[in-house]
Amino acid sequence: MQIDIITLFPELLTSPFEASILKRAILANKVKVYFHNLRDYARDKQKNVDDYPFGGGAGMVLKIEPIDNCLNHLKKSKVYDEVIYLTPDGEQLNQKISNSFSTKQNLVIICGHYKGVDQRVRDHLITKEISIGDFVLSGGEIAAAVLCDSIIRLIPGVLGNESSALTDSYQDDLLAPPVYTRPSDYNGWEVPKILTSGNTPKIDEWRESMAIEKTKKLRPNLLKS
Repeated sequence: MQIDIITLFPELLTSPFEASILKRAILANKVKVYFHNLRDYARDKQKNVDDYPFGGGAGMVLKIEPIDNCLNHLKKSKVYDEVIYLTPDGEQLNQKISNSFSTKQNLVIICGHYKGVDQRVRDHLITKEISIGDFVLSGGEIAAAVLCDSIIRLIPGVLGNESSALTDSYQDDLLAPPVYTRPSDYNGWEVPKILTSGNTPKIDEWRESMAIEKTKKLRPNLLKS
């Protein structure tokens, strides 16, 4: 997989990809991630990428021209499955969306900034609008890191245990059950006996029942789906 991220501030994105699972995935050649500075695609001497909104109002708007220039440059050497714009009013990111993106070969992610992008970018240049929650960030870089993490960990061979991602919360519309590790007794707080019984079928039953109970308590809307 290759992920190209268009951003005004590539320095905000480097750190998440230099440690832990994302770094290992890149070193193992499971994914390639490239950052593209939007200012490199501005045609004027000042490298302006934003301007005042037509009709007045507070804030600045990212211009369509440098974004289009960057996308055209990228598309000369690659066919992209999705061009994703990160925005608070996009489709809410969930596990099913991350699963779907993880099966693609090439993705472009556009990080918004200021008051967002010229609407014509959204109307004509992108294929998906994604939000990571009902709140506003200063820019799309943090959201891009979140989206990439949720996708890359699902690529086969990235996690040490292939089944690990399959037991995550939301994979089967349930929250993950409680997990415990050694010691089995700490300050009198004991691990449920079933987990140390060695009875795998019973353990599986317990985990499923705990997942249903937890989901019913915290996210009952998932059970309705």
